[in-house]
Amino acid sequence: MALNRPVNRGPRLPFKKKEAEHNINQFIRAAEVRLVGDNVETGVYALKDALAIAEEQELDLVEISPNAVPPVCKVTDYNKFIYEQKKKLKEIKSNAKQTVIKEIRFGPNTDDHDFEFKLKHATKFLESGEKVRAYVHFKGRAIVYKEQGEILLLRFAQALEEVGKVEQLPKLEGKRMFLTVAPKAAKK
Repeated sequence: MALNRPVNRGPRLPFKKKEAEHNINQFIRAAEVRLVGDNVETGVYALKDALAIAEEQELDLVEISPNAVPPVCKVTDYNKFIYEQKKKLKEIKSNAKQTVIKEIRFGPNTDDHDFEFKLKHATKFLESGEKVRAYVHFKGRAIVYKEQGEILLLRFAQALEEVGKVEQLPKLEGKRMFLTVAPKAAKK
């Protein structure tokens, strides 16, 4: 009979707050810094002078480029600075294009009707701006027909010549022979 008792796992550790990504205020270790920011005269200042300027404006001194000589620091509200950085990063990610690769599978003895059917699908994929990865899968002893598989993939690439360009010629990896075709003009 099991009792529902709490298991003692030792003392609870306090929640550790995530450390700051940048050196701010007293954590900056350089003797002098290049100061930038709003309502600040850009130039090289001693660290204590830069801290005084930031304190005077009730803002933080944030080290934005620690590898520069002297390090570049910005007078800004640190939370606002982090928020703007995350916003920029999110915008960059949203503008990055995701590459979609559609796969089409053949057997080494695929007949003409199936070939034409799969060719029609590949043409649609390429016209919509997606890459196509065609492969011939060799089951069991069918690997002895690898020449047939290569001929099939080359015929496939030749048929798609108008809408796509071959990125990778037929290449055997294990029991599969791959061919990658990219669209000639990506749809906008």
